[in-house]
Amino acid sequence: MANDITYRLTDADEGLYVKEVLQRRFSFSSRLMRKIKVAGQITLDGQKARLRDKGCPGQILTVSFPEESSYFDPENIPLDVVYEDDDLLVVNKQPFLVVHPTKNYQSGTLANALAYRLQERGESWKIRFINRLDRDTSGLVLVAKNGHAQDAVSSQMEQGTTEKKYLALVHGLFAEKEGRIDAPIDKDPDHKARRMVREDGYPSVTLYKVLDSWNVPDLSPDFTPWQGAKRIDGYSLVELTLLTGRTHQIRVHLTHLSHPIAGDELYGQLFGYEAGTDVLNRQALHAYSLRLNQPLTGGPIHLQTPMPDDIKACIERIEHFEHEQ
Repeated sequence: MANDITYRLTDADEGLYVKEVLQRRFSFSSRLMRKIKVAGQITLDGQKARLRDKGCPGQILTVSFPEESSYFDPENIPLDVVYEDDDLLVVNKQPFLVVHPTKNYQSGTLANALAYRLQERGESWKIRFINRLDRDTSGLVLVAKNGHAQDAVSSQMEQGTTEKKYLALVHGLFAEKEGRIDAPIDKDPDHKARRMVREDGYPSVTLYKVLDSWNVPDLSPDFTPWQGAKRIDGYSLVELTLLTGRTHQIRVHLTHLSHPIAGDELYGQLFGYEAGTDVLNRQALHAYSLRLNQPLTGGPIHLQTPMPDDIKACIERIEHFEHEQ
């Protein structure tokens, strides 16, 4: 059950209060501890216990979280679930799907799709998104089924023990095949939606590695050579690793290097690009790899998803043009 944790006390737990066991073995936050104290249930070998009680080695400690549910309206939207256990669920989000309802997107979101899945399976747990992706970015979205899982994975992210990697098809050829982009990010004062690199911004670090490149004329916006003054010849497929998690971080950092992501409607405008083609009509950015530790057992989890069809089709078009030269 997503709402229960069961643990057999060891010799190392002798003399510890239940509260100390939960803090040391599971890194329970103070907020979660208060919630369990008020509305949860703790047992030792099936007998009701309190946070200030002590157990003995060999006893079974069980913590039942308060039952919760989400308020999202269920909607039958396709889901690609790539991993699930009692604490976590990971979805390979398709492009053009907003993660959760907003002022502009009050339905048709990933949250609505998950609510439908819960309803169909007769499950009841609160949907907690640990990471989010832009509407037009595809890839892995991590969902916690309980407060402990959310706190534990968020703590891993803060400590830098998780790893998130992306694939991006970008304009231009890189002088260096690998590098580190260490440039602070904050809001663009001249545009309500954009972020930008600013000296007074928040620390932001991205690692990049060029996986492939094509030395062809720029093909935007409709895959015919474009003679715009700001055209950037060549394309590169880049793997990016996030060491921080700022809004639009990859898109901002690549734009800062003069390598805007192909199809990026928001940041491509800075280079004179328009969004939308017959093959690719969103930014070519995909969250393809995720590493973390399971929040309860500590076991490693490594997930990868293939490159989406629209980005593959875009690369095939570029390769076809390259061969024709």
